[in-house]
Amino acid sequence: MDSFLIIAMLCIGLLTGVVGGLLGVGGSIVMIPAMTEVLGPDQHLYQAAAMIVNFFVVVPAVYQHRKAGAIDMATVWRLVPLALIAVVCGVAVSELAIFSGAGERYLRALFGAFLLLMVLRDLWSLVRNRQSNQNSQGSATAGPTMSNPGDGWRRAAAVAVPTGLVAGLFGIGGGVLAVPLQRRLLGIPIRNAIANSAAVIVATSVIGGSVKNYAVIVDGLDPYRAFVLAAVLIPTAILGSLLGSRLTHKLPVKAIKAGFLVLLAVAAIRMIWGAG
Repeated sequence: MDSFLIIAMLCIGLLTGVVGGLLGVGGSIVMIPAMTEVLGPDQHLYQAAAMIVNFFVVVPAVYQHRKAGAIDMATVWRLVPLALIAVVCGVAVSELAIFSGAGERYLRALFGAFLLLMVLRDLWSLVRNRQSNQNSQGSATAGPTMSNPGDGWRRAAAVAVPTGLVAGLFGIGGGVLAVPLQRRLLGIPIRNAIANSAAVIVATSVIGGSVKNYAVIVDGLDPYRAFVLAAVLIPTAILGSLLGSRLTHKLPVKAIKAGFLVLLAVAAIRMIWGAG
């Protein structure tokens, strides 16, 4: 890896960490498209590396969120076991024959389509919230919480299962689903949902990353390549995560998220176009 590529990878790691720490995601939604642009397509390799890096992105973030008292451990303990089962299932789907060899481009296109769907979902949510605010008098009712009797595990499953499946399938942290689903289904405020998401990713990245990297070895790919990529990305990703998780509690998240959506839209289009 020449000096230009090393500098590019260090920058990718920093951006990954800032985005991951700020928004409660692992950072793979930035990391994988960026590596595809810099190094060329190799979806399975990048997902294996990204799932290693995700752990190092979220651990500093969890530390900052815990200091801020933002993590709801009762919620996290319900989400984790369900998400772990789902992430293993997601990795298994990513290893299906349709996605192997030349079929890797289908996984890449599906990943791009998922990113684009997340952008459209968030844009629709912004429009709907603006219309709702214009038509309301500013009153709000409390959303559902995990303390509601009889349906805590059902609501937890509705958050954890989709989160784990997409995390395993695409090699991402899953926060792009975990954060909005916690807000919608559990009534958890945005900053707490971000903190909870980071805590869940600590567990899913360990299990999902282990399973994915084992699958890469079984597939006959060079097992060291993913670890080399991860080793280059991790140092600046940690620094970025520390910065991003601090900014979560200081900056207006909506403004940051708007810029993030633009970045995500470009990445999605590039991934889909490049898979054609």
